[in-house]
Amino acid sequence: MTKPPTKAERDARKAFRQVDAKKAMTEHEIAQKAFSNNRERLKAERLAREAAGPPPAKTKGSKAKGK
Repeated sequence: MTKPPTKAERDARKAFRQVDAKKAMTEHEIAQKAFSNNRERLKAERLAREAAGPPPAKTKGSKAKGK
């Protein structure tokens, strides 16, 4: 059987959980910021390509047209 934790142990666990939660949130915020920055960069690149004009017409490969 395990003995119930003392008040000091409960307080220590609570403090560690709070630190871990803050660390997890910080990591999540960093990941979200990186994702958002990348999305904005890709959006700007796409808009620049679209503003430059239509893409060149694609030609079909050297497929045989009939048999």
